[in-house]
Amino acid sequence: MALIVQKYGGTSVGSVERIQAVAQRVYKTVKAGNSIVVVVSAMGKTTDGLVKLANEISPNPNRREMDMLLSTGEQVTIALLSMALQELGQPAISMTGAQVGIVTEAEYSRARIVDIETTRLNRHINEGKVVVVAGFQGISSAGEMEITTLGRGGSDTSAVAIAAALRANFCEIYTDVPGILTTDPRLVPEAQLMDAITCNEMLELASLGAKVLHPRAVEIARNYGVPLVVRSSWTDAPGTWVTSAKPQGRSLINLEIARPVDAVEFDTNQAKVALLRVPDKPGVAARLFGEISRQKVDVDLIIQSIHEGNSNDIAFTVTTPILKRAEAVAAAIAPSLRSQSNPKSDEAEVMLEHNIAKVSIAGAGMIGRPGVAAKMFATLAEAGVNIQMISTSEVKVSCVVDAAECDRAVSALRTAFEIEAGEQGAGSRGELLTPHSPPPVRGVALDLNQARLAIRQLPDRPGMAAKLFGLLAQHNISVDMIIQSQRCRVIDGVPRRDIAFTVSRMDGENAKEMLTQVAAELGWGEVVLDSAIAKVSIVGAGMVGHPGVAAKMFEALAQQQINIQMIATSEIKISCVVAQEQGVKALQAIHAAFELAGSEKFVVPA
Repeated sequence: MALIVQKYGGTSVGSVERIQAVAQRVYKTVKAGNSIVVVVSAMGKTTDGLVKLANEISPNPNRREMDMLLSTGEQVTIALLSMALQELGQPAISMTGAQVGIVTEAEYSRARIVDIETTRLNRHINEGKVVVVAGFQGISSAGEMEITTLGRGGSDTSAVAIAAALRANFCEIYTDVPGILTTDPRLVPEAQLMDAITCNEMLELASLGAKVLHPRAVEIARNYGVPLVVRSSWTDAPGTWVTSAKPQGRSLINLEIARPVDAVEFDTNQAKVALLRVPDKPGVAARLFGEISRQKVDVDLIIQSIHEGNSNDIAFTVTTPILKRAEAVAAAIAPSLRSQSNPKSDEAEVMLEHNIAKVSIAGAGMIGRPGVAAKMFATLAEAGVNIQMISTSEVKVSCVVDAAECDRAVSALRTAFEIEAGEQGAGSRGELLTPHSPPPVRGVALDLNQARLAIRQLPDRPGMAAKLFGLLAQHNISVDMIIQSQRCRVIDGVPRRDIAFTVSRMDGENAKEMLTQVAAELGWGEVVLDSAIAKVSIVGAGMVGHPGVAAKMFEALAQQQINIQMIATSEIKISCVVAQEQGVKALQAIHAAFELAGSEKFVVPA
C-alpha cells in the first residue's frame, strides 16, 4: 500500500461533472489499496472572478482582505469533492490549509511555508478517510493566526509540501495536458511529451514560462527528494516523472524559508576568450560558434552584452588545455566579422584572459528571492574580489574572478551562505533520469514578460554589482539574466563597464525610476529601459560536453533573421534575448532545429 498525494488544478475541477470524475479517479486509487490525500485548486476561473469582484470595489484592495477573499475559492472545491466521494461510499473529509496545519510566513499574497503539522492529517488517513485539502493557502505563525495565500500556482506548492511532510511515496499533479512537453503546446502544437525530466531542468523550464508546474513545487521536490509525476486529468496515460537525486537529511522546519543556497562550486581550470566590437546583426554568433563547434572546442559560459552603437561583445570560457585552439578559432574568424561600412576601424578584437576562475552558488531556493545574487556580490566585494563576468540561471549564479582570488572568494561565500567545505547540494549532480542518455536539449521556453535595464558606464571596481543588486533586492525586485560588458572604457581615470539585466516587465518602470534617482550619486551613467524584449531558452542536462548545441541554437535564429541582443548560459541552459515581436518565431525555429516535435498534436482544453 502506498501513500499518495494527488493535486487537481482548476480545469480538472471546473464543473460538477469534472469534480465527479475526479472523485471516481480517487475512489479507484483507494480501492487499489492506497491511502490518498487530495489537494485541489479553485474551480475553473473562480479566482479570476474573485479578483474582478475585488477590483470593482477597490482599485488597490488591501492584501489581507484579498487573501481572505481568494482563500474561499478552494473551500468550495474541497467541500464538493468530499461530498462526491461520500456519495461513492468513500469516507472523506475536507480541510482548509489552516485546519491541515500549513503554517506560513506572515506575508499576504505570497507567503512561504514554514512548517506543516501532520498529526491531524495522519489521524484521518489512519482512519481510512480521503483527506481533501484546500491548496494555495495556509495560516500565519505570528500568533495572529491570519489566513495567507501562497501566490498563483500555490496549489502545486501545497501538494508537494504535504507530500514531503508526510513522506509520501509520490505526488501526482493532474493537469490539462498529458504531462510535461518540450514547449508550450499553445505555440507549438507538435510539442512532444517527455517521459522524464530532472528537477533542475524543470526548474529552468518552470521559471521560463512552462506553466505546467509551479517553480516552488519543483524546488520542494528537489530539496526533499519527493518523486513527482505530472499526468492528464482526462486519460490514464503515464505522464512525466520529475526526478531528483536522493537529498541529504533536511529538516522540515522552515520548509520553504531554509537556506536558499546549498552548494558553493569553483573551477580554476578556466580561461576566457572575448571578441570585442563584433557587428550587431543576425548570424554573427552562429558563425562564431559554428566554427568553434566544428573545431570540437567545448565552451562553458557564453555571454553577449548589450550593443554599443552598431557592435557588441561576445565572451566565452573554455578549459585551459584547449585555450590555444579556441584562440586560433576566434582569431581566424574575427576579420570576417568586420563591418562592411567601416572595415578597418570596426574589426573585431580578440582578448584573452588566462588566470581566471569560475565561482558559483547553487540551490533551488534562489527562485524569486531577490537578495540571493545581491548577497553573493556583496560577499565578494567585502572580500575585495572583483567580478569579471556574471552568468545566472534559476538554480545557479556564476562569477568569473581572478584565479588568485578564487580561494578567498570560495571561503567568503561558504561562510556567508553557511555551507560546509565539501558539502554537496541536493541534486546538483547526477540527478536520476531515464536509463538512456538524455538528449542534449530537453525543452524550449519563451518568456514574454520581461524587460531589460542597462546601466552605462558603471565603475569597474569591487562593490558596484553588490550596490546595484542590493538596491533592487531592497525594493523586492527579482532579477533574471545579468550581463556585464567585456569592453572597458577609462573615463576621468576610472575604468567603466556597462551592465544589463532583465526583470519582470511589471517591475521595469519602478526599477528604472529608482536606479535613475541614485545613478548620479553613485557615479553611474544613463539608465536605459527596454520593455519590448523576449527571452527564449533551451534547457537540457545532456548539453554538457556537446560543443554544437549553442551553435545550432544561434544558427536557427540566424536563418530566421532574428538578431540576438543578449546571451547568457549555465551548464544546462542557454538563453537569448530577442525583439519581442520575434519571440514566438524564435521559439518555433529553435524547437524545430532540435527536432523536438512529436507526431501527435496536443490541444489544450479551454
